[in-house]
Amino acid sequence: MRLVVDTNVFVSASLKKSSWPGMVVRWVDKYDGLLKTAATEQEVFEVLQRPRFASKITPYFVDNVRRLFAEAELVTITEPVRGACRDPKDDMFLELALNGRAEVIVSGDADLLVLDSFRGIPIIDAAVFGRSQVR
Repeated sequence: MRLVVDTNVFVSASLKKSSWPGMVVRWVDKYDGLLKTAATEQEVFEVLQRPRFASKITPYFVDNVRRLFAEAELVTITEPVRGACRDPKDDMFLELALNGRAEVIVSGDADLLVLDSFRGIPIIDAAVFGRSQVR
């Protein structure tokens, strides 16, 4: 499954591993399918290094996320997305999903979740994704 996982999910997973976001990160680790651009990867690591998070995150978690991003598919943006999200900084996740032919965007960001979908790509939270994978 080709998927986009936003920064919020990685941060939430880092703070509480036994959570739906934690399950999403474990799923990505097991099944691959993570899509990235340089911008989305950079944002994840910049946020994880912020003082309010860095002191609560284990080095093991950061190393694991680095490995996931190293193995993720790097998507080239040929069709830019601008102004689709009420927070312009989140357009990069929509852009990644569109250009990477994602099947789903997993997000914890209200500005993305309010869209419900983008050009036919569902935008769901970690709990919905997790429940869909537990069969």
